Order: sequence, then structure tokens, then C-alpha cells
Amino acid sequence: MESNTSPPPPTFRAFIAKFPALGDAHESVARAVDAAGPLDDRTLALVKIGICLGAGLESALRSHVRRALEHGATRVEIEQAVLSGMNTVGFPRTVAAWSWANEQFNR
Repeated sequence: MESNTSPPPPTFRAFIAKFPALGDAHESVARAVDAAGPLDDRTLALVKIGICLGAGLESALRSHVRRALEHGATRVEIEQAVLSGMNTVGFPRTVAAWSWANEQFNR
């Protein structure tokens, strides 16, 4: 499973419990992608925030905000990662993502 200190959401845990081989494959791909280039964990988490914002993935965005914080990203850096989506995905999605991120800051 993932090494971050925040537990995965209950639905994710239930899926992995039912289909452990798929969970292992998912984690293997994630590790391979992370190792494929020079970006550090902090930067990767910030990039993934932007990807989640663009795709409208609330749970994943929350998870990557927590990971970014765990890897040393500041609130201001995370907010900039969210704000960078404004002109690409629009104001409503950016504001929603900003609110999801804010909830993680106050945990």
C-alpha cells in the first residue's frame, strides 16, 4: 500500500481488500511512474493536484494535498497549484478544488 501517513479513503480500502492483485498492480505502476524521472515527491504531489483538479477528482485531490503537505509543500504552493487550473478548467472547478484543499489544511 501507499507509504503516506494518511489512510486511504474507505472505498479505496474496500476495493483493494476485495481485489488485492489490482491494488498491487496500481501501486506498482505508481512507483514506476514516480521513479521514471527527476521530480521529487513534493513536486510530484503538486503536479498530481493539478491533474486531479483538471479531472474533477475530489477524493484524489484531497489525498494529494495531504501528500504534498507531508512532503514539505507549503499551503501557498498548494494553493498556487490549484489556482493554476483557473484559465484551463474554469472558475467553478478551481473554487471547488480550493475548498477541498482548504479542508485538508485544517485537519
